[in-house]
Amino acid sequence: MTKLPRNNSCGVGTAIGTPLIDNKRTKVTEWSFSAKGDNTGWHKHDNDYVVIPLFTGDLCIFDGDKKSVSSLNHGVPYFREKGVAHDVINANDFPCKFIEVEFLE
Repeated sequence: MTKLPRNNSCGVGTAIGTPLIDNKRTKVTEWSFSAKGDNTGWHKHDNDYVVIPLFTGDLCIFDGDKKSVSSLNHGVPYFREKGVAHDVINANDFPCKFIEVEFLE
């Protein structure tokens, strides 16, 4: 992922990204949000990726112009193509985590 300049609406990320796998083909990161409002920080995805939520609940997605709510179900993955730029924010009243798998090749 490419970090973009700080956006006044996003702020610096407070979620914790823990690398699980990092090789020439894939990068796997566990993202942990300890409280409502924790966020990844503004970033752009340089690669296609899959997210596997480890919870059922909502994430707020800020794309630089507007915020939207994404409702997720535990274990149900979704795919996005490279180029997505956003800040991901915990919209739940509980801690949550997801696994992100980036395809480097």
